[in-house]
Amino acid sequence: MEETRQLLVIFSLKSLKNRFMKVYSMYDDFVNKGPKRQSKDPLEVLGCSRGYDKQEILTYISRHEKFTPSLIKQIKGLPDVVLRNLGNPLARKIVKMMKEIGKESYRAIQFTRTSINDRGVLYGVVLLRHKVLDKVLIYFHQRWPQCVICLYNEHTQTTGIMNEKGKIKEVKMPLEEVVQKISSKRPEVPYFEDIQFSGKEIFETLYQTQSIAERENKRYFKQMIPDKCYELPGLRSGIEKRFNEKNKKMDDFF
Repeated sequence: MEETRQLLVIFSLKSLKNRFMKVYSMYDDFVNKGPKRQSKDPLEVLGCSRGYDKQEILTYISRHEKFTPSLIKQIKGLPDVVLRNLGNPLARKIVKMMKEIGKESYRAIQFTRTSINDRGVLYGVVLLRHKVLDKVLIYFHQRWPQCVICLYNEHTQTTGIMNEKGKIKEVKMPLEEVVQKISSKRPEVPYFEDIQFSGKEIFETLYQTQSIAERENKRYFKQMIPDKCYELPGLRSGIEKRFNEKNKKMDDFF
């Protein structure tokens, strides 16, 4: 019994010693390393930042339509962590401007309708308020490197041109004139000549592939006609002349 009591006392003393050493270690870190830790920006502990780093902002912010040279000085005066974590109203404004630039570029890339003529000229119309026309031209050039890309910006009323070598030029001319001028100097390309279809041809081809007479389900068609229609006077295309209350067989009309 006495030995057990001694073991318990020894174990308690060791446990108390470990706790004391842990508390002392925490106190020592606070005294010796506290000033260094407190000198850092407290926002640095935040993760999953929604902003951009300073170098990225300085590279792309000039593309915004409301950019002013004084904004560069304001950005350089902000800590990178504030820009990353939207730490003040100015940082939130700058990040919003960056998102507007990226959003407009993305929309133009995804939703611009383009056409290709038999001379290998791809052209379309965009509406860009920010200076991202070169980004859109580069995207289409990467997808169709063998084409000359022409995009007319309705906001600035200029046409951006990118040739096969990747050189970009912007002219103050309507899109039709630019396309005609470039096409007149280029030979016909058989590949692009073969894929020229009118809207009517595209619709008829699509309809023929989707409408197959052998697969018509007449029984299903009849089920889709409400019973109330039998009481109405009008089914179009002359069907009402051959239809009466005694004859409700719809097979003759399909």
